[in-house]
Amino acid sequence: MPATKLTVPLLDLKAQYRAIKPEIDAAVHRVIDAQYFILGPEVSSLEAEVAAYCEAACGVGVASGTDALLVALMALDVGPQDEVITTPFTFFATAGVIARLGATPVFVDIQADSFNMDPAAAVAAVTNRTRAFMPVHLYGRVAELSPLLGLGIPVIEDAAQAIGARDDDGRIAGSTGVMGCFSFFPSKNLGGFGDGGMVVTQDQALAERLKILRVHGMEPKYYHQLVGGNFRLDALQAAVLRVKLLYLNGWSEARRQNARRYRALFRDAGLDGIAVVPQDVPGHIYNQFVIRVPRRDELQAHLRAQGIGTEVYYPVPLHRQACFAALGYPDGSLPEAERAAHETLALPIFPELSEDQLEYVVQSTAEFFLR
Repeated sequence: MPATKLTVPLLDLKAQYRAIKPEIDAAVHRVIDAQYFILGPEVSSLEAEVAAYCEAACGVGVASGTDALLVALMALDVGPQDEVITTPFTFFATAGVIARLGATPVFVDIQADSFNMDPAAAVAAVTNRTRAFMPVHLYGRVAELSPLLGLGIPVIEDAAQAIGARDDDGRIAGSTGVMGCFSFFPSKNLGGFGDGGMVVTQDQALAERLKILRVHGMEPKYYHQLVGGNFRLDALQAAVLRVKLLYLNGWSEARRQNARRYRALFRDAGLDGIAVVPQDVPGHIYNQFVIRVPRRDELQAHLRAQGIGTEVYYPVPLHRQACFAALGYPDGSLPEAERAAHETLALPIFPELSEDQLEYVVQSTAEFFLR
């Protein structure tokens, strides 16, 4: 174990950039030289490459992961009087896009061992107003989708944190539902130099509808059959992401190796019953590595004092957010999501994490619980 104090950030994007700087810089200058910044050949190439990576027929680049979710719902004409069943334990955008369209997010509880939406609870929540399921592949682990399929209700996969992840049947995130939605926010496993997102689908006609919706419903130019929005992906982001996509599998494997190393170090430190590490799942890509611990906030403060970056994803489940108070979910109504909000803590897991840094995180955690 390291004897001296180290600094361990939650994420180190500078280290990633340094490793591939010549390729990234060349891609950026290629766009600058072309002076083609909105959509265009870089975006078209990225769409094809991401679709192939995700084993989907089509990809449609958009301006953010939020826009990916929003335009996916718009493509299905989700609106007032409709309900969309989803999880309360996720980033706000998942439910926010539902509410923005005048539809109602219907929250169901999560599974304690995966943090993902409980599919049995989702099926039980179906009504004659249910327009879609929107499961989230949280932290990079694919949610259980099989019980949702074959019900005649579209499944929109929120795969913002899960590009490249696979379920136990080998299905890759984004390929199983009617649409899969991805985020290229810089902290994601495949992150751009700003916001970006993509929708993948097996349905060519649906992809064409998505492309029209992302340019204000315009087809041809200045003629509008639909009301869409400005959801376009920038060429600069596409060029950067095309370079990074070549390294994605290696980065995801490095995250898995770091997760395995964490588990071994926690066991060696005698923390089996204190830091509850998620089960080892082969298809997990570890956008986050999250432990469940008692006295979570005290541990986070201790690690911060030791120079270790952590984050709580997420401290308030969505059914308890003030903006959704009118939906009427009382405290305790979704107990697993509420318990996770009080017990989960994300530790550094980025691919460039050194062995000394890993050991230092575990050593500092052990000092807190075993003192």
